[in-house]
Amino acid sequence: MRSFVQNATQKLEWLLELGGTKRDIAFLCVSGVALVLSLLQIRPFPFDMAWVAILLCGVPIVLEAVIGLITSFDIKADVLVSIALIASVCIREDFAAGEVAFIMQLGALLEDLTVARARAGIEKLVHLTPQTARLLRDGTETVVPAQAVQVGDWLRVLPGETVPVDGVILSGQTAINQAVMTGESLPVDKSAGDTVSSGTVNQFGAFEMEATRVGEDSSIQRMIQLVQSADAGKAKIVGLADRWATWIVVIALTAAALTWAITGEIIRAVTILVVFCPCALVLATPTAIMAAIGNATKHGFLVRVGDALERLAGVKKVAFDKTGTLTCGVPQVVAAQGIANRCDAETVYALAAAAEQLSEHPLGKAVVRCYREKTGRMPAPATDFRMIPGRGVEAVVGGKKVLAGNAALLAENGIAAATAPEAEGYRQQGCTVILLAVNGEAAGYLALVDTLRPESAAMLRALRGAGVEPVLLTGDHENAARTIAAQLGIHEVHADCLPEDKLRCIDACQDSGDPVCMVGDGINDAPALKKAMVGIAMGGVGSDIAVDAADIVLVDDEVRELPHLIALSHRMMTTIKINLVFSMGLNFLAIFLAIAGVLNPVVGALVHNAGSVLVIIHSALLLQWRKKQPADVMRAKKVPADD
Repeated sequence: MRSFVQNATQKLEWLLELGGTKRDIAFLCVSGVALVLSLLQIRPFPFDMAWVAILLCGVPIVLEAVIGLITSFDIKADVLVSIALIASVCIREDFAAGEVAFIMQLGALLEDLTVARARAGIEKLVHLTPQTARLLRDGTETVVPAQAVQVGDWLRVLPGETVPVDGVILSGQTAINQAVMTGESLPVDKSAGDTVSSGTVNQFGAFEMEATRVGEDSSIQRMIQLVQSADAGKAKIVGLADRWATWIVVIALTAAALTWAITGEIIRAVTILVVFCPCALVLATPTAIMAAIGNATKHGFLVRVGDALERLAGVKKVAFDKTGTLTCGVPQVVAAQGIANRCDAETVYALAAAAEQLSEHPLGKAVVRCYREKTGRMPAPATDFRMIPGRGVEAVVGGKKVLAGNAALLAENGIAAATAPEAEGYRQQGCTVILLAVNGEAAGYLALVDTLRPESAAMLRALRGAGVEPVLLTGDHENAARTIAAQLGIHEVHADCLPEDKLRCIDACQDSGDPVCMVGDGINDAPALKKAMVGIAMGGVGSDIAVDAADIVLVDDEVRELPHLIALSHRMMTTIKINLVFSMGLNFLAIFLAIAGVLNPVVGALVHNAGSVLVIIHSALLLQWRKKQPADVMRAKKVPADD
């Protein structure tokens, strides 16, 4: 018997899987036309056209109900709908049966369209995993699979290659792009004794290293594991109609049975079952979500997971990554200073730009770009250019030997970095400082910093006005994080964060009863985006992996719209609650009228159909909704703020 039930259930599930969304849309279109013909009593065939809707829309509902009851005795809204369908057909109220089936399938389609399958982006993270390593053994170099590397092995990493495992540099100087782990916008200079992480990219110099963490213990593998497990505890919202389905079924059947027993009229009992069908209740949530998603799309948000806006309405804190989210992610020269009697600021800037114009380092490119933007001309030509990994550059400009780089570069050339004390103030503010030496003497320095987005401050003020507290989670060092936080008025700051650190911060907040929305753009943000109650990725500057891990994507990176999205989520929940109260009230009113004999099945079906239409119209108002915002938030927007 058990085998028979299992086989039957598998066949029913196979039938339901045939087709998909396109099939459902086609069935609804054909069923809608058939119901109109049935209502007008037009019969091109020798049967009531409502049977088309019963077969196309009603049969899948009945099959779902049967599977739920057989496999797990799971009573959902479709059980009551199935009972009403069968009862209506038994007393030959075909139109009522077809109309109920049509409305319920419409609600199911809307739910399918709004609840998208979340994609974790694990495949892309796996592609970042280094496949090979250069193993040094007995004086020879051998290319081996990265999985074969053991703790204590010596490896060589060439420029442009990905670091295969975690380790410590034994010899060599380089600059490492650590964006995959920390989100830092600039490469970090590394030399002997410094640690490197798997998955990071060696940009300029070759080095030798000793493996300290390999396989599943390496940084990139730990990040993959974090992303895979981060959303395990994220609650999925269950439709209200299904949550209350057991009570709805019990009340409906009891009311119908008592009415039939007292009045002796089965048509009244069937009418109760028809009007008790939770059509409006089923439509209350998905229609509001669909409309809110449409509104969000117009303001630059791509909602990838249907219940994301429901969860967003409950957040108490918004955690921001710094680089590329609150800042532009592009360094700018904010100061150029020369040493008295040697070079003035303008000369320092010009010599630095000339020396850096052949550099591939992001800092060098930033100096050249900013110089061209400020002066409107190209830097002077340079000769004898040499890039020194982990230190800086050397070139001859106008017959002068120019060094541009860090203090170690000047020290190795026997030059005292006389400008270092003056530049320390900029370092304390989170700036990166490039020291300049000309003909063997310190000449000045440039200070560069990642600049704030113009709209960040106003956006954060609007968030605080809405009762949401901003938090800064960044892989950048403490000074840079504190400086940015002070400018933006953010009080809670977590700096030097690796992916697991961000995960722990979000866990701590949510465990204390403060659901968190995470806003980030980098690969290192992917686990946090997954773990947070809601993850929002920057689509323009963000990585594909961050986008895949997020529930919502800010396509155009206009963070000024974030307060609108949160206000929209609250408005959507208000709309859903109004829809639910209205639909339940209408259902109970229709039940009393059905018990009194005022409604028959057809009229009852039309009444609760009218309720469904009103719910849809009310939800549609969300499409154009926008809360008035402060003028500084709306500045530079073409669309006026309206109620």
